[in-house]
Order: sequence, then structure tokens, then C-alpha cells
Amino acid sequence: MASKFLGEFMGTMILILMGNGVVANVLLKRSKAEGAGWVAITAGWALAVMTGVFTAIACGSPDAHLNPAVTLGLAMKSGDFSNLVPYIAAQMLGAMAGAVLVWLNFLPHWAVTPEADLKLACFSTSPAIDSRGPNLFSEALGTFVLILVVAAIGSKATGTVPPGLGPYLVGMLVWAIGLSLGGTTGYAINPARDLGPRIMHAILPIPKKGISNWGYAPVPVIGPLVGGTVAGLLAKMVGF
Repeated sequence: MASKFLGEFMGTMILILMGNGVVANVLLKRSKAEGAGWVAITAGWALAVMTGVFTAIACGSPDAHLNPAVTLGLAMKSGDFSNLVPYIAAQMLGAMAGAVLVWLNFLPHWAVTPEADLKLACFSTSPAIDSRGPNLFSEALGTFVLILVVAAIGSKATGTVPPGLGPYLVGMLVWAIGLSLGGTTGYAINPARDLGPRIMHAILPIPKKGISNWGYAPVPVIGPLVGGTVAGLLAKMVGF
């Protein structure tokens, strides 16, 4: 039953369940983790990436991209685009499924949280300062760092990564991006991570949820795809 499609679906589902789960844990009212702050969120997302990558590998996707920007960036690097459509489809569906699980896990907490913006933040990102040019640059830069360093970790120059270590290294990388660069936009750095849950926010019956902020939605999709493309081309030029 294991397959690359299943691996990307399951890995992305776990990524979103654990990643958006920590956001909900910190932001929703009467959660025992309420108010834990930015370090808890960035650490939770780092561990979410690690658990998602392990799950994807175990379910049949040794690539474990979990991110259309990673899939595109590494395709630009290798010149092989055969996985682009099936991987992105699996990632989007997995992200939507993960968002539904977050909604179910915190079901009583939506009604007791009055702030619509906090509810949206449990699904998708928004900028600290709404300035679309700088927001787009932040998303592109964060994703550029993600793909470039992932390619560097797997390069011949750094030697062979021992089996089982890769997911931890990628998780630490995402933690570093969140701590260093993420405060501007919430570092989506993954179109599926933002768009899939945003769709579910619009669909699910969340009490007094407000708008899904579709006006901002192109930024965490376009920015990561641009950053991933540039990083993939640079990695190819450098010879990673």
C-alpha cells in the first residue's frame, strides 16, 4: 500500500496537524498552553516537520518533500519534473486533512475564543505588518534558505548523512528560519501549508470565524514558489 503519493499525503497531514496544532494550543482560549509564545510555536513547527518527514518516508515517499516549493525547487535543481503534479496534489490534500484534524482536536475551544484573527492563525498565516512587497520578499527569502540548506545538507561536499538523521536536521533548519526570519509573516514557506488549511477555514463551521483573508492568500503561495525556484537554480549552478 505504501506509495510516494501516500507518503506525501500522510507526511503533510502530520506536518499540519502538529504544526497548526501548536499554534492552536498557544492561541486558543482555555488551552493549557495558552500564551506559551513564539518560541513554543517555532519549536512545535520544527518538531512537526521532523514527525512529518519520518511519516512520509515510512509511508512510501523517501523524498518527503511535504511542500510544493521544495518539490519545485528540487525539480529545478535536478531537471526532473515528473513528481511535480502528483506530489503537489498529495501535499494539498494532506494539508487539508491535517487542518480538519486540528479543528476536531480543539472543537470546544473555537466557541470560547472570541478573536477571529486568532482562529484564522490556527489555519493560515498573516503578516505582522501588511506590506505586500516586503511580505512577499520575506516568504521568498525564508523558502530560499529552506531549499538551499536542504540541498546543502544532501550535497556531496557535506558527506553522507547517516540514516535517520535527515529529518532532525531539516526540523532544526525550520526552527532556525522561524526564530530568525519568521516574525514578519509567520513563515509559511510552504504553499500547501497555507492554502490547504485556509480553504478548510473557509469551509469548516467554526463559530464567529470571520474572513479567511483571501486578499493576502497569494503571498504565501507565490513567495515560496519564487524562493524555491531561485534556490533550486542556485544549487544547480553551485553543484550541490
